[in-house]
Amino acid sequence: MGAKSETWLWIAQRASAALLALCVLVHLLTIIYAARHGLSGAAILERTRGNAAGLAFYSLYVLAIAVHAPIGLRTLCQEWLGWRNASLNWFMAAVAVALFAFGLRAAWAVFV
Repeated sequence: MGAKSETWLWIAQRASAALLALCVLVHLLTIIYAARHGLSGAAILERTRGNAAGLAFYSLYVLAIAVHAPIGLRTLCQEWLGWRNASLNWFMAAVAVALFAFGLRAAWAVFV
């Protein structure tokens, strides 16, 4: 990849990291709230069903993961394995699509 593409990947990873930091904080605060109030799994699912805002939040969380993780994994494969050809980029694109699809499926199961 060219320098311009590498720069855009760098920006995408940093932006997704910032979003992930916020999402992780909200997610952990939600877990702490649920634990302190003694909510069971069933009670939590009862509260999440039909919650469009929750689905939107976790969809954004999944998107940030699907952007961030493959870029970092790509860098590790380049540095540790010496994998630098186009197949790496195609593989990481497939990883991104899989993370996004599985993550959305999980969010859909909890909120819809």
